[in-house]
Amino acid sequence: MTNSERTDSPDPTAPADPTAPVPADPTARPDPWQSLHELLAALDAEIEEVYVERGIEGVRPRFAYPLIRLAHTGPLTIRELAQSLDRSHSAISQTIAAMRKEGLVTSEPGPDARTRRIDLTERARTLVPFLESEWRATHAAVAELDAEVPYALTAVVEELRRALGRRSMRQRILHHLVEPPG
Repeated sequence: MTNSERTDSPDPTAPADPTAPVPADPTARPDPWQSLHELLAALDAEIEEVYVERGIEGVRPRFAYPLIRLAHTGPLTIRELAQSLDRSHSAISQTIAAMRKEGLVTSEPGPDARTRRIDLTERARTLVPFLESEWRATHAAVAELDAEVPYALTAVVEELRRALGRRSMRQRILHHLVEPPG
């Protein structure tokens, strides 16, 4: 079904109806992202259950990507690791702190006084083969889900990226933004 065939929802490019009542508290309306956040959290929780069932404690799904990458690259600075994974420095820094707390990584002084090189602990090295196997199994499960549902999530994400490439989220927000007076 194309957007032009849909009759059950308003045109998302149309400006907001200025006569529609606006609640005083905009957070009183349902969060359109909530179901996606809940789904992602539930999927992560199920992956974490697989870890726990295998006796792997203190490892969260978000650790797998950096741990596997470090196993293949050797020590990296946080900046190098963030670039390698296409993640923000802040996100990787927080993940590294959590992994350090769980005894999965160490950090040593880097090439200059401002950087630290992150490396795997022996415990992490022993977990990497399982994490790689889980990574492959998760990718297979995603492919299975994509084939099972009418709108493959991976295809939807790519369509969203294309749409945002034509008109960014910032532009869309500004189109609907009504500045408060004063």
